[in-house]
Order: sequence, then structure tokens, then C-alpha cells
Amino acid sequence: MASSLTCAGIVWAFLSFLCAAASCVGFFMPYWLLGSQLEKSVSFGTFRRCSYPVRDESLQMTVMVEQCGRYASFQAIPSAEWRICTVVTGLGCGLLLLVALTALMGCCVSELISRTVGRVAGGIQFLGGKCSCGEGMGM
Repeated sequence: MASSLTCAGIVWAFLSFLCAAASCVGFFMPYWLLGSQLEKSVSFGTFRRCSYPVRDESLQMTVMVEQCGRYASFQAIPSAEWRICTVVTGLGCGLLLLVALTALMGCCVSELISRTVGRVAGGIQFLGGKCSCGEGMGM
């Protein structure tokens, strides 16, 4: 297999893939914030939540659902800020994955990544990193 990357480029490709995978796992896991509510351990992230309260109309009280899952709809995410964070972080993860997978393909396909493509990919990766960290929107 011929590669269009230098040794530094190959290291960049593999580190990019590891960072993109870690970013995506962090995005999908509901352990951003941990706490307790109604004497139960709860956790949530922008995309998922674990052990959350719901109103049981038959009992006329709030009960804890002790399971993990996605929010029922985009509007079910607790606030507008969390919705924005979900979109921006998801966009950042997508950009990081795009660059990482392109770089990994560059390890196997000759002349896929030129100097210009590498610089553009680096810029896209920087933007994806900023979005994933929340700093891209001043968060």
C-alpha cells in the first residue's frame, strides 16, 4: 500500500482518529453532570440521560425512571442552551470524524492527501475541536 503521508502525517492520522473516537464517545455518554435527585443517583449529558424524574399521572406524583436513554425529542432537551450545545458538539464530532477517516484513507491510498488538502483538513479539524470543546460559540 502506497501512502501520500509522511511519518508525521501517519502519526497525525492515527492520533486524529483516536481523538475523534474519544470525542464521539464523550458526546454520546450521559455522564457529563452527576448528582442526585429524590435520593437517586442521576447523570446526564447533552444527548442522553440516566435516572430522570417523570410525572406519573395515575399516582399523581413524580417518580424516578432508573434507566439510561436519549431524550424523547429534540424539544425534550432541558434548555435552549443545552440544545445549542448538542448541535454544536455533534457538528464538531462529525467534523473530527470526517478529517480522521480521510486521513486514515490517506495512509492507504497514494496521492489522496496533498499539502493543500492537509492544510484544509487541519483547519477543519481545528474548527471541529473548537466546536467539541464548546469554545467555538463562547461557551
